[in-house]
Amino acid sequence: MNKRNKIIYWIATVWLSLDMTVTGIVQLLHVKAGAGGADSLQHLGYPLYVLTLLGICKILGVIVLLLPRLPLLKEWAYAGFCFLMGGAIFSHLVCGDSFGETYGALLLLVLTVASWYFRPACRKVTLRPAEQLPGGR
Repeated sequence: MNKRNKIIYWIATVWLSLDMTVTGIVQLLHVKAGAGGADSLQHLGYPLYVLTLLGICKILGVIVLLLPRLPLLKEWAYAGFCFLMGGAIFSHLVCGDSFGETYGALLLLVLTVASWYFRPACRKVTLRPAEQLPGGR
């Protein structure tokens, strides 16, 4: 991995992790105002108990992304972040929100994809050739 890719990876990953941690804490604490807060979720039509689920998922995803190794869990964390942000973007669009209200989720989706794309080889899932798999198919 060259230096440029490593810098892009760490900037995207740290930015993503900080934002997911902050919004995860906001959601776990059921804070009313702010990005991802109770007011925002009610505006989008979601029940308040979803805040706890989102907060837990975000915090666990950040932990997995920042820990070394665990490549398969990292793939699940990246997928989860894509589902969360894709769902947030879709929800904002369906509610007729402006670009300014949708921008945060779009930025986090871009950061998720950038972090995934530029991740080092040690953080990627490696598949074994078919002849090494049980059954030898």
